[in-house]
Amino acid sequence: MNKQRKFRELEEVLVAQATSDGDGVQLKRVFGGADLARFDPFLMLDEFGSDKAADYIGGFPPHPHRGFETVTYMLEGQMEHRDHMGNIGRLGPGDVQWMKAGAGVIHSEMPKQEEGLMHGFQLWVNLPAAEKMTPASYNDIDANSIPSYELNGVAIKSIAGELKVDGTKVSGAVTGLSTDPAYLDMSFDSDREVVVDVPDGYTTLVYVYKGSAVIGDSDYQLTKGKIARLSREGELLISASGATRLLLITGKPIGEPIVQRGPFVMNTMDEIHQAIRDYSEGTLV
Repeated sequence: MNKQRKFRELEEVLVAQATSDGDGVQLKRVFGGADLARFDPFLMLDEFGSDKAADYIGGFPPHPHRGFETVTYMLEGQMEHRDHMGNIGRLGPGDVQWMKAGAGVIHSEMPKQEEGLMHGFQLWVNLPAAEKMTPASYNDIDANSIPSYELNGVAIKSIAGELKVDGTKVSGAVTGLSTDPAYLDMSFDSDREVVVDVPDGYTTLVYVYKGSAVIGDSDYQLTKGKIARLSREGELLISASGATRLLLITGKPIGEPIVQRGPFVMNTMDEIHQAIRDYSEGTLV
């Protein structure tokens, strides 16, 4: 039956790389850096996870952003967000922070614990040129307000977007954005297979953070700590091996030049230089 259907294929597999950011926070960079166009509209995905306080206690002191959105999803631990707009958000297990930096934001993300496990993800979503200089905004999403689904042994937390999973429409807490991002946390309790309808032309990423999975008709085992970038046409077939947890991230490519310098993502180097001047002169926000 599967051979009669067109499934998305593996185009690239990356292994999350250990690095540090902020004030010495130890994390894994799943993707980000050079040649970002292939992930369009996504810019970066980090996974942070440690039960050693020294790995996360420094947090992310006040720093700027311009030109994109940050999405922080907590699995375990406590983190506090503060920004120049006066927003204060306490992120606990299952909570999400969706922040649009737009024209400029200065914020901090600091741990609110001195011991225990801290585990979560941060995704960067690009903004089209027409939205890069719009006002910053902040959306604190409580875990209880994130839609959850149970489909034949597959538990789904739908953070963003609208997709069909095995024919059932799955709607997220965040919708209506120009890049139409979908962001699902999928938990498989045993060997399971699901088919997800993703619009043709959309970027599709699958990151396994527990267990392993096979994508499409491939026999390649996508194991813990690996992300797959898939072809942009066809249905998405995910076959999980035993207890598995993974992130499914899809979005509509913007198709514009991407120029990044640290916390600023614009379309031209002149715009990057302007962002740096604005920040150094105190006019970013």
